[in-house]
Amino acid sequence: MHKQSEISFRKATREDLREIVRLLADDFLGKEREKYQQPLPQTYYDAFEEIDGDENNELVVAEIDGEIIGTLQLTYIPSISFQGGKRAQIESVRIDSKLRGKGLGHKLFEWAIERSREKHCHVVQLTTNNNRTDAHRFYHRLGFVSSHTGMKLKLK
Repeated sequence: MHKQSEISFRKATREDLREIVRLLADDFLGKEREKYQQPLPQTYYDAFEEIDGDENNELVVAEIDGEIIGTLQLTYIPSISFQGGKRAQIESVRIDSKLRGKGLGHKLFEWAIERSREKHCHVVQLTTNNNRTDAHRFYHRLGFVSSHTGMKLKLK
């Protein structure tokens, strides 16, 4: 990868799935919950087809020189609340671990925020694991505020 190379963003394809799962598995939480193996479990392909077929979901990859270096999922949530406003939910964010700290995550988020504006969302929201303290600092630097308390109920 050359220093002059530009980062680009695009909708993920089925062929990108192996690299996406590699990125998701490449951190202290992801390595416990993802199965980056050959072949990938069918569940990843099933989820991709569902996301790809839903106009309110976009699985996105970031590339430099044709190499996938990042990913996130954007979900647009229509709501009666906020006078029929729409929210953008960002999930499954990763930048390749060997490239973190170089401003690429910032560019990925700038792109996602602009995309959310294009989709007429009034807010961009995300949840982040309590153990991801570095991510919390990153999100705060981007302007995100800890305005709500998120809760989850595991069903499995």
